[in-house]
Amino acid sequence: MELGDVSNFIIEGNAPAAEQWTQSAIDEGMDPLVIVNEGLIPGMDVVGERFKNGEYYLPEVLVSARAMKWAMNLVRPLLAETQGASLGKVVIGTVRGDLHDIGKNLVSMMLDGAGFEVVDLGNDVSPEQFLEAVEESDANMICMSALLTTTMPIMKTTIEMLEQSEIRQNLRVMVGGAPVTQHYASDIGADGYAPEAATAVEVAKELLGVEK
Repeated sequence: MELGDVSNFIIEGNAPAAEQWTQSAIDEGMDPLVIVNEGLIPGMDVVGERFKNGEYYLPEVLVSARAMKWAMNLVRPLLAETQGASLGKVVIGTVRGDLHDIGKNLVSMMLDGAGFEVVDLGNDVSPEQFLEAVEESDANMICMSALLTTTMPIMKTTIEMLEQSEIRQNLRVMVGGAPVTQHYASDIGADGYAPEAATAVEVAKELLGVEK
């Protein structure tokens, strides 16, 4: 089986084909890490580059992310059995008062596909919920999203609450969303900022010190 085939299925957004290929590869005994690192992730990397370059738009990225998700659903249980498979554990959510989640969902799927363990809290997430999730999961990164300017202050409130706890020193915080800027991220004490999903994976790897 050619790993380039599944990469192309991801790029094309062909979820059934990606799922079928992945199941066949598993049945033939292919290493799940090879499937992910040499098949799925390279495909999603191309999608991310095309999105950044304006060649792909959100609909194309979403169907590719769906294809990645279908394949990852088969591989993930096997990865859980592999020591060192995870690049890090990330808690992600859209902040309290904000119900927008398309961008957050895309970042969640791309982080998952890149090899992170993702705890997705959904939308309308309070500072307390973020803190509780980090403590329960022992995560080393929080990703917060906001699409409304009125909900952006919740990001600052969450970071302030983290600062008052002992977990902040071992935790990285990344923020994003349409109204969020690098200046705002720096102003509220976030460790990183991503303008869109493809960059979010790169920033996450940089913040956690893992290879790109």
